[in-house]
Amino acid sequence: MSLISDVMDHSLDDGYAEAAARKQSAGGGGMPKTLRAKLGLAGGLVLAALIVTVGAAQARVEAPVVAKEREELIDRIDQETAAADRLEDAVDELRADVSARQREALRDSGEGDRSTLVGILSGATAVHGPGVRLVVDDAEDAGGGGGSDARAASGFSDTGRVRDRDMQRVVNGLWESGAEAVSINGQRLTALSAIRAAGDAILVDNRPLVPPYTVLAVGDGGAMSDRFQNSADGLYLHALQENYGIRTAISTEDDVRLPAAPSVIVRTAQPITEKGTS
Repeated sequence: MSLISDVMDHSLDDGYAEAAARKQSAGGGGMPKTLRAKLGLAGGLVLAALIVTVGAAQARVEAPVVAKEREELIDRIDQETAAADRLEDAVDELRADVSARQREALRDSGEGDRSTLVGILSGATAVHGPGVRLVVDDAEDAGGGGGSDARAASGFSDTGRVRDRDMQRVVNGLWESGAEAVSINGQRLTALSAIRAAGDAILVDNRPLVPPYTVLAVGDGGAMSDRFQNSADGLYLHALQENYGIRTAISTEDDVRLPAAPSVIVRTAQPITEKGTS
């Protein structure tokens, strides 16, 4: 108890207390006492004020220059964006012209029916017919969490967002269920199409899509819908809905319309020609 009482009564070490008393008696601390010290302090304050003033003036002078450079940069971005849009339109026109010439050449060679079938199956021709409409959307709370492992095999964390792997499974499930043609948000899919991700965005043939993702598939609507919902991919989508809040809706349609793919260009594959025997 004596140690505790001593600590409580002498919380400040005796040496510190003596030093503080000597400094107070000598007049230390507070404002400088000598003229030289006062002049030094005043000079330091003046120098600090000068630096602040010069910095503010320089910022005021450079502000119009920075604003002008920013406007010039925005103008350049707008010009380059417009130029890219014009080039994309020109490419689409050229592709349409090439497709029209190909169809005309096939028609002149007497293989018009075959070329039509090839165009439908390859995605080069716009199609319509009965089918299904499947809408897939992010969860209402896209940052929410879930406790299931429906995506464990994909390595995705639960964010409530639809991922590229999810759309790949949806599309593959529809093909396996009897779809003859498929599109996502108006983008026609072909044998060369790729569904990938860039951050949180889903790309179809390098074109970004915005949710909700509307998948149209031409085929026997009723049978295709039943087969898809009972398939492994349909059950996977149902698990995402139940465990992650992802919203889905599927319906049969009497007539769905799918545009032609913007580009169906084969650069590597070559047809095998059969030679007759004599």
